[in-house]
Amino acid sequence: MVASAGGGSNGPSRPDDNRPLVVGERAEYERLRSAAAVRHDRLRSVGASVLLLLAAVLAPLAVVATWAHTTISDSDRYADTVAPLATDPAVQNLVIDRLTEQVVSNVNVDQVAASLAGVLKRNDAPPAVVDHADALAGALKTALTSAVRQVVQGVVTSEQFPLIWENANRRAHAAVVKVLTGKGGSAVQAKDNTIVVDIGPVVDSVQKRLADAGFEKAGRIPDADRQIVLLRTDKLTKAQDALRLLAILGRWLPVAVVALAALGVWLAPSHRAGLMATGIGIGATMIVLLVGLAVARQVYLDSVPPDTQPRDAAAAIYDTLVRFLRDSALTWLTIAVIIVVAGYLYGPGRGARAVRSGAAHATGAVGRAAGRVGVRTGDAGRWLDRHRRLTNGIVIGAGALALALWNSPSPSSVALVLVLVLVTLAALGVLAAAGTTSTTTTTTTRPDPGRPDGGPYDGIVGPPSS
Repeated sequence: MVASAGGGSNGPSRPDDNRPLVVGERAEYERLRSAAAVRHDRLRSVGASVLLLLAAVLAPLAVVATWAHTTISDSDRYADTVAPLATDPAVQNLVIDRLTEQVVSNVNVDQVAASLAGVLKRNDAPPAVVDHADALAGALKTALTSAVRQVVQGVVTSEQFPLIWENANRRAHAAVVKVLTGKGGSAVQAKDNTIVVDIGPVVDSVQKRLADAGFEKAGRIPDADRQIVLLRTDKLTKAQDALRLLAILGRWLPVAVVALAALGVWLAPSHRAGLMATGIGIGATMIVLLVGLAVARQVYLDSVPPDTQPRDAAAAIYDTLVRFLRDSALTWLTIAVIIVVAGYLYGPGRGARAVRSGAAHATGAVGRAAGRVGVRTGDAGRWLDRHRRLTNGIVIGAGALALALWNSPSPSSVALVLVLVLVTLAALGVLAAAGTTSTTTTTTTRPDPGRPDGGPYDGIVGPPSS
């Protein structure tokens, strides 16, 4: 019996293998487990911090790369960028002054005055008149300048000028690509640290009007004078190298930033804290980018000689060319602020709990009021109430997708999407509350109108019992 009982075992029995841990052993086990968890969380925190730091540092470069890529590759975007310059007063005055100066410089006013003196002398004019004919040179130049300026201003301020400007820039778009690589050509050229734009169609229109007005000789503007300076900088070569690199990275750098940020948030021990850190980092770098644009604006204006471009025209051109870049930085700054605020509101803080409680109370009150007046959502409302986390995530994800698919979103478009998301979340909360209200109202006992005292009907016909 003993042999048969012990024959099924491979060795001596060890009854202590499954015994519970004593107090000392359990304490040691918990200590080792806590130490391993701390090391694991520490590694995750370090990895998440590195990824989020890279995402924050690369975010402004991604914004600049996207701006450079769209400006180079998209002719419509480039035309939209430079189109406002046609109606900007400072740029219009720059074109008017430059063309007027070129036309008047082609007329030798002193020679005209000398010819007038010769004509007066041959016609036996009084010597005093002939001797003072040279004094008419200043008056003739003033009159000519005024007449030519009026003609040029009529062309530049006409309704056709913006269309001429847009068409010229569309034709020049291929040359803009060469400008950003340091090779000029076509209507836009880069030379001598400047970017010049050919305004030949405008000059042709001015020449025609001057010829019709009797200034045929004044309308002979040389081809070399059919250009105006669009940009001037002594560091154009360095800017070309940087923009060429950013244009190459324009497609992939924004994707890399999003991937780094998403991976960092996922790796962080607290996803909410990681999301808030992402918002703070991107917001800070966008502020740095905006400050950098302001500093670059001042440096650029100081580098433009007044005889090349007036300061107001240089400022208008700079602001117009970088306005999409500035709008993109402001948009991402707005998104970063929204991320930080949303992360705080989903946290355990006293203010966050108060906001969530107030919102739930408000939507619940509206839903219950709707249920009392007969607007009940039934099973759909109860489903929404059970799946609040899922529906809220879908709505927020739809808002993020709308911003991702939006063509060049602006701070106003971000605000619009935010308002739509908040209104949708509030509406879902009201519908969920109306569904739960219908359950409680259907189980409430109503007074029986068949009894005078309002009590329940007991099925007995006759007067009420005493």
